[in-house]
Amino acid sequence: MSTVLVWREQFQKLYAKYSFYIIRILQFALGIAVFGMINSNIGFLKIASTSICTIGLALICAFLPLGVMTLIATILILAHMYTLSLGLMLITGVFFLLMYIFYLRFVPVQAWLILLTAVGFACKIPFAIVIGIGLLGTPLYLISAVCGTFTFYMVHIVKISSTSFKGEAAHNLLVMVMKFVKQFFSNKEMILMMVIVIVCGLLVYGLRTRSIDHAWKIATVAGVLTAVALSVIGNVVFNIHIAYPSMLIDGILAIIVGLLFEVLFLSVDYSRTEYLEFEDDEYHYYVKAVPKVAVTAPEKNVKQITGQTNDAKNDEMKSIEQNDKQETTNNYGRNERAEDLLLTRSLNKELGIDDTVKK
Repeated sequence: MSTVLVWREQFQKLYAKYSFYIIRILQFALGIAVFGMINSNIGFLKIASTSICTIGLALICAFLPLGVMTLIATILILAHMYTLSLGLMLITGVFFLLMYIFYLRFVPVQAWLILLTAVGFACKIPFAIVIGIGLLGTPLYLISAVCGTFTFYMVHIVKISSTSFKGEAAHNLLVMVMKFVKQFFSNKEMILMMVIVIVCGLLVYGLRTRSIDHAWKIATVAGVLTAVALSVIGNVVFNIHIAYPSMLIDGILAIIVGLLFEVLFLSVDYSRTEYLEFEDDEYHYYVKAVPKVAVTAPEKNVKQITGQTNDAKNDEMKSIEQNDKQETTNNYGRNERAEDLLLTRSLNKELGIDDTVKK
């Protein structure tokens, strides 16, 4: 655990230092996923479906706000729809217009969630997206998630029914629009997934904001189990063919995402929980304080040592030994002369021939 926390501290320092480049790379990857998903599913306009166009659009959107990426993705979808059928483009444009009216009314800065949710459904990992939104967001974020679900299934329905819409005459425009609307809103899988997004998102958000120990873990597991249970019920009751292996893989990945988010954004030590009680003139407070787990990343100190050859080291050692011997000899000689001088003076004094005493 301490190793993971050290990695988290190092990642935070790295992000603080290179945040501009990291954000650009993430936006470019999201653009590749979004435009690639659109072109691979409804790539009716051949010029826009090329790899060069996909990479070029992603590169441009990497340096622009995410709202611009959402707008370009909408225009690309409408261009593909126009190539397939004019009536289909008109009804799709109306759906997008209504969706953006409600979207811009509530969460105008969460455009990236629409794109991320659509990509999550395309990659068959919607549970992981919902768990992440419930842990890090608010209930308003679910509006963007529902819009992303709506967009994905609209593209998916056009993909599987493109042959029935292609080449419709102008006088059959109303008939084609009514057929598309009926087919779209009678899609039981889309309705089930919207219910799962709303119910699981609210459940995860409600549990992780409770004052209980390990709230994030409980919220993650409860959200995944609820999503799996609703999917199984939908398969049985509404005869929806959601693959169980992909459902299981998505659930496991969602649990991993929840645990990873807890380490990155919460990481508290419940064993040192404290309960405080105090009051002021207007309120009486009961506070539960849970300390965060903080680990300082170890810093490496590099000590430079000047390299020397063996001969130079040997010469230096010999020089030091010779100096020590010479100093010892000098000290010994000075001590011996001092002792002789004291002995001579003592004998001269006893014999009465002390030079220092003269009459």
